Amino acid sequence: MNNEILQEIFTADVLEQLFPLQRTHDFFEALFGDNNEGAFDVKLRYGGYNEQPSSLQFYLDLHERPGSCLVCSLTYGLPEVFSRHPVINIKGLVNDIEQKLSGSAKCAEWKLGTTSQVDKSLHSIPLTITLSAA
Repeated sequence: MNNEILQEIFTADVLEQLFPLQRTHDFFEALFGDNNEGAFDVKLRYGGYNEQPSSLQFYLDLHERPGSCLVCSLTYGLPEVFSRHPVINIKGLVNDIEQKLSGSAKCAEWKLGTTSQVDKSLHSIPLTITLSAA
């Protein structure tokens, strides 16, 4: 896999299509009954390709909403919640990412890592996708 080609595939527009803002709204609607109760919006970010092992790195970035407290919103438990929640649908997201690879590789497995605090208003959950030959 070529990282330059992958960067051309996973543009900001494609990432928005893969994980639209509406998914965050739907998640909070399902969780709280009201989208406005959520403290953050989730945006998918491409982090690059690793040769050993062959894997793609993405991040689910949690951006604090105005007037909310991201630090207070218990984001460290989210990887477990996100891995199983049908609205977030990580498995479906990984399948959609595989489609963008146009048969050049298969997504063999995926894993959500631990939430890290980038700064007060941004937390990030790593999504690592291990690839196998097509």
